[in-house]
Amino acid sequence: MTDMQQAKTEPRELTREERAAIRKLVMGMCANYDSEYGCLPLDYGRCYMLDKLWTGAYCKYFRDAVLPLDPVLEATLTGRKAPAMDVCTACGKPFVPDGTRAYCSPACQSEGNRRRSRERMRKKRQNKGVQRYD
Repeated sequence: MTDMQQAKTEPRELTREERAAIRKLVMGMCANYDSEYGCLPLDYGRCYMLDKLWTGAYCKYFRDAVLPLDPVLEATLTGRKAPAMDVCTACGKPFVPDGTRAYCSPACQSEGNRRRSRERMRKKRQNKGVQRYD
């Protein structure tokens, strides 16, 4: 058995940060979770992932649809290598780069374009009154 397979199969206790990240994902992004009724597919009402204290089996919907939204948490829970993260130059949030993107979202891209345009025009107006003889 390789080290990668052993890391996936060996259960361990979840850290406080991992449990908080799971709770945030379930309550914010899981389509099966309702704040009033809990987990909609389960009869007993409480979400399985909110009670999770150890690694191992995960809710299938959480594993396939919700966990990929946090690639770093996904990497730590599944035992895979964490992807390289870039920092958005507009808002400062980390994101997984795909190609030559410098921004995490189209809104940040338009904000970055606006800032660059403003800075370019400021320099142009500043240099307009100065004549140079080289």
